[in-house]
Amino acid sequence: MERRGWEQLDVLFVTGDAYVDHPAFGVPLLARLLEAEGFRVGILAQPDWQDPRAMQVMGRPRLFAAVASGAMDSMVNHYTAARKRRRNDAYTPGGRSGARPNRAVIAYTGAVKNAFKGLPVVIGGIEASLRRLAHYDYWSDSVRRSLLVDSKANLLLYGMAESALLELTRRLAVDEPIENLENIPGSAMLVRAAPSDALELPDYDRVAGDKSAFAEAYRLAAEQNNPYCARPLAQRHSDRWVLVNPPSRPLQQGALDRLYALPFQRRPHPAYTESIPAFEQIRFSITSHRGCAGGCAFCAIAQHQGKLIQSRSEQSLVEEVQKLVAQEDFRGTISDVGGPSANMYGMRCDNPQAREACRRDGCLFPGPCPHLRVEDGRVAQLLKRLRSLAGVRHLFVASGVRLDLLERQPEYRRRLVGEHVSGLLKVAPESLSEELTRLMRKPDPEVFERFLHLFRTESRNCGRRQTVVPYLIAGYPGSTLGQTVDTALALCRLGLRVEQVQEFTPTPGTLATCLYHTGRDPWTGEQVAVPLSDRERRLQKALLLFHLPDNRAAVREALRRCGREADGALLLEGPIAEQKITGKRRRALDRGRGKA
Repeated sequence: MERRGWEQLDVLFVTGDAYVDHPAFGVPLLARLLEAEGFRVGILAQPDWQDPRAMQVMGRPRLFAAVASGAMDSMVNHYTAARKRRRNDAYTPGGRSGARPNRAVIAYTGAVKNAFKGLPVVIGGIEASLRRLAHYDYWSDSVRRSLLVDSKANLLLYGMAESALLELTRRLAVDEPIENLENIPGSAMLVRAAPSDALELPDYDRVAGDKSAFAEAYRLAAEQNNPYCARPLAQRHSDRWVLVNPPSRPLQQGALDRLYALPFQRRPHPAYTESIPAFEQIRFSITSHRGCAGGCAFCAIAQHQGKLIQSRSEQSLVEEVQKLVAQEDFRGTISDVGGPSANMYGMRCDNPQAREACRRDGCLFPGPCPHLRVEDGRVAQLLKRLRSLAGVRHLFVASGVRLDLLERQPEYRRRLVGEHVSGLLKVAPESLSEELTRLMRKPDPEVFERFLHLFRTESRNCGRRQTVVPYLIAGYPGSTLGQTVDTALALCRLGLRVEQVQEFTPTPGTLATCLYHTGRDPWTGEQVAVPLSDRERRLQKALLLFHLPDNRAAVREALRRCGREADGALLLEGPIAEQKITGKRRRALDRGRGKA
């Protein structure tokens, strides 16, 4: 501040992540945006929320403080699905846990208000975004109030927030009172009366005590996700209303290009002496687009980034790669080019009238929307051009890919398999039970099997030895031990070993969490059996990892519980479960059972 001649900041950002000046980190991206618009900004990264002096090191900002928990919900960051404390934090130097508080938005907001009496506080990021209304909280096993109420913040910005934050800052800069800013798209605030055009949701007291009211509130809110036709939402909390304005409209390509062209240093703050694991993972990656049209029931990405795909121009991506190549520590490998689903680059709705009236929460379930334009040549050309740039030796796609789209992208698929897989390709069928994939809003298992056959064939044809790494979920609402046995048998039949199985964690704002809490589908009313006991969830996970010796006893118990003991011969005695295979037989099994 002294070197820049600043006596006072305009905006102070407070974040639960370490400060990494990289566009993959939300707070630095927003701070760079405001800086480019002429505002004076500062970032407090992981301050001591229990010491008011830690908040005051850059003085009182002129306009407001902006608070976020970081790239993750702080409770997800701190606790496993079994509610056990995690031992590490990828967004902290040295990977140490404990650098941010539980319910970080509430703690940081209280600390800022204590340090700067009367200063407006604006909250945002994934934690605030998905908790903007009354929500089920897995860690307290209760329905909690909107984060606006519990944090006592003045305003909440949800989604990616660039447009909302810029409008807010400009209006506050001309002395408009924050309590008058009730109409900013992508924002929420507490008001004394609900506007006449707002859609009224069941109030907090009802959704906290009645699961059918919770499901109704979820359904009504989910139907207002389209920024082109959404109505404001209003939910009473005691004597006030949480007013949620319609989402911000997606950024146009030019605005997105300008955002990623800002002068990021692409490295952590120089004060850090230890590496930051999350940065090491993405330091040489490129974000080609944002948004996800998949509509998966358990995923928070579409809830936060929106279902409409926003893609950067090819030239913008070329220029970013050239900046990477110019870095002294770049060694020729781009680790990833993608977004939430790498092969959604360039996708769009080809019918503007249909888009502006659409109420679907995704474009692919139960089948692809007829108006969806899926790119093949354009996204394949992007990989080809970036790979051909001087200084680039390898370019990989490490983001997940959507398998039902790959069936419509033969050119992209061939280029991906032939040149851009680092040996392991991550895909996420999540289950191989048709009944369960329907509840997850994922493609049928047949789609995965067709892809696996094509992947192995095309890998062999181009002389590459590559493996598919499927990600699966255990303990999902609606899953049973019998269904999980079916998935394990399918893995065995397909010659696959699963390395990672995620235990389902209910996170605020998702359809899957509504299913978990209420036990029924909010649209159809269909009842869903929910595996609530930790033991059943662990047995499901053991079944999916049946090849590990430590899981054999749990697999036998799971088979006994669901009356499937006869399947134990395949799961426990088949060749894929054998752990002491060496030499030629190992290589033969690798080629024929999961490794092309």
